[in-house]
Amino acid sequence: MLEFRTQGYQGYSVKYSPFFDSRLAVAFDTQDALYDVAWSELHENQLVVACGDGSIKLFDIGLDKFPVQNWQGHSREVFAVHWNLVSKDTFCSSSWDGTIKIWNPNRPQPQYTLPTHTCTYSASFSPHSPSLLSAVSSDSNLRLYDLRVPASASNHLVLSIPIHQSPQNPNRLAGTPPPPPALPPSEALTHDWNKYREQVVAAAGVDRVIRTFDLRSPGQGPVGVLPGHGYAVRRVAWSPHLSDVLLSASYDMTVRVWSDGSAMGVQQGPGMAKEMSGGLGRELGRMERHTEFAVGIDWCLFGAEGWCASCGWDERVLVWDVRGVMGQG
Repeated sequence: MLEFRTQGYQGYSVKYSPFFDSRLAVAFDTQDALYDVAWSELHENQLVVACGDGSIKLFDIGLDKFPVQNWQGHSREVFAVHWNLVSKDTFCSSSWDGTIKIWNPNRPQPQYTLPTHTCTYSASFSPHSPSLLSAVSSDSNLRLYDLRVPASASNHLVLSIPIHQSPQNPNRLAGTPPPPPALPPSEALTHDWNKYREQVVAAAGVDRVIRTFDLRSPGQGPVGVLPGHGYAVRRVAWSPHLSDVLLSASYDMTVRVWSDGSAMGVQQGPGMAKEMSGGLGRELGRMERHTEFAVGIDWCLFGAEGWCASCGWDERVLVWDVRGVMGQG
């Protein structure tokens, strides 16, 4: 495990470069309150950050320390930014002002403004389509937008899934416990698209539970329910290498590795944690080296399939191999 001290700066988000396996960007809770960061998919030295003053700033690490571009489009804090992984020429931002905005880095104004009418903590383009993006927000809904749909319909909104509904048709082995009942809605803080199954999204938040959804069957509720964290889940991230594995970071100071049970041959030996309610998902292990809120995680796209980075309010960035914590849940 590698450790980087960021004395005086509490990490909020960490992202691996899509070009270099040795380059990390971290957003800190500075005077400007940087809540998220996303690398450009076009320029290896450029990245955008989400700011607490409602702005989005573009930095080029090959130049000086000042932003090379600044966008003012939100009226409240910007909490998430995400680059379009398919078209590579746009990125999105979401804000506490109840909107998602889509930007072209070469234009001063947003191309689209998508209203959610609620504090939106996380927005992300699909890694499978340049026109699909999703968001989760304080009203406990997972929203899907399709930019190919005429805006006059419902501002490109094509789907809204209540996150806290109870599973309708859980796929369970005989003898496994029934799924938990629906919980009262609470704020959804994070979500991520599966990198291999284009209709699968994971979401989590204040109620400490990770849920997976199949967008083809929005009415059946979550297809997987993964409880276990002691406090709110701040970030989830699917593996870029394995279709059933995801990471989560929580205010309980742990980063946990999970399988949603979808892949055949998932290890189920005595070292693995107990099965999760509502399906075959399970915790595979946890990393407990953070001493304050763990809030940022990301996977390395290169090399061995287990390397990741995490950051937290303990003023540390940790780089580690998830295979080293397997079975320690």
